[in-house]
Amino acid sequence: MRFLHITVALQTAAIFVQSITAGLMMTLPHGHVLHSAGSYTLWVVTVAHLVAAVLAWRPGGGPLRPVWFAAGFLALITAQVYAGVFHLTALHVPLAAALLVGSVLYLLRIRSSLRRSSRRHPERVAAVSR
Repeated sequence: MRFLHITVALQTAAIFVQSITAGLMMTLPHGHVLHSAGSYTLWVVTVAHLVAAVLAWRPGGGPLRPVWFAAGFLALITAQVYAGVFHLTALHVPLAAALLVGSVLYLLRIRSSLRRSSRRHPERVAAVSR
């Protein structure tokens, strides 16, 4: 579950950085290079998020819901990359905002479930932190 939390935090940070590089793309002559590199980095982080969700579900015995969320994020991030490549700004910008909000909300949800789990099973947290 900790790996899932880390990958979702990285994904959320990468989406936030993408909003910054989008602004740089409009103001700097080569800002599009940063935005493009960030988009592919975000896609790789989202794949890692899916892998972490599957690992938390299958061998870890966790719930299936995070796998569906991760698969949904991967589908939306892939659509986002294609919308950017084909300059579909009317789709690209609102989808970016929705992805940022969704990722932040999902990160908060995972953090709260991690806290609840640590309160219910403090011995597991002590074993993991060693």
